[in-house]
Amino acid sequence: MKFSVYQASHIGGRARNEDRVGYTYTRQAVLLVLADGMGGHPDGDQAADIAVRTFVQAFVGQAVPKLADPRAFLEATVMQASQAIVDFAHAHHRTEHPRTTVVAAVVQDGELTALHSGDSRLYWARDGRLVARTRDHSYHDKPELFATRPASVSRSVLFTCLGSDTPPLYDVLGPVALRHGDRVLLCSDGLWAVMDDDDLAAGLYGVPLADAVAQLSELAVRRGGRHGDNVSLIGLEWQADDGFPSTQVLEPAWLAHAAAAPAPLPAEGLPAAELDDAEIERTIAEINDAIRRTRRQTPPAQVPTRPERKRPS
Repeated sequence: MKFSVYQASHIGGRARNEDRVGYTYTRQAVLLVLADGMGGHPDGDQAADIAVRTFVQAFVGQAVPKLADPRAFLEATVMQASQAIVDFAHAHHRTEHPRTTVVAAVVQDGELTALHSGDSRLYWARDGRLVARTRDHSYHDKPELFATRPASVSRSVLFTCLGSDTPPLYDVLGPVALRHGDRVLLCSDGLWAVMDDDDLAAGLYGVPLADAVAQLSELAVRRGGRHGDNVSLIGLEWQADDGFPSTQVLEPAWLAHAAAAPAPLPAEGLPAAELDDAEIERTIAEINDAIRRTRRQTPPAQVPTRPERKRPS
């Protein structure tokens, strides 16, 4: 299995970065996941962190060395992630649930399978042209789901997310076969809100993946200006050519999530070895420890719900 993966994250014009990005892989499968904490609710960064960690933990436990069914894995894990956020809110007696959007993708056996809930997106590009992208769970992107549509509805109003008392709605893409050189990009709305689909697909073409990811993120930050949203993205280039050099990743850690700091993550790729059994066991222990630190075993509190509404961008 040959691929490259790079990521970047900027705080933009926000007080903190509520995006989280993660990836992990084995000899036969790779997982990418991105979550965007919803700014209209408290602890969006916590919700995004829990979502990413839940996906990574589940992948590490089940991809031995590949998943039995990528679609079933994604569908089950998005429910687990949403429930983990609800459990966090109850354990910490939150009067309001933290919430997040999420998009996750698995590449296995040369095929892409992806799932998203909310408005974090996946773009699939080939030779500078868009092959497909996910459609947001919003009035803006799915008007056909509503019998009547208000005359003016902000694109930031979503009708599903992770962390609500009701199970999240989601869509699944694939499995679809990838071709040599195809590029897949997961991103938060801080990127796609300031450029159209064709420009984004074109920006993924003609330069090394590391440069494309860095340039797209920097352009989004400039366009967003001092009031711009967090900008996070993670891109993968699929290589079917056996002559392609060894797998390249952003950094050797199992998880590289965006810190609440203005500096972007480095764009340069660093080689990383595939996870061996000992590393997998250490990773599982680290993830379990991190999740335990975010929860306390206290009686659940009754938490009222409110509409899923993101801070306007």
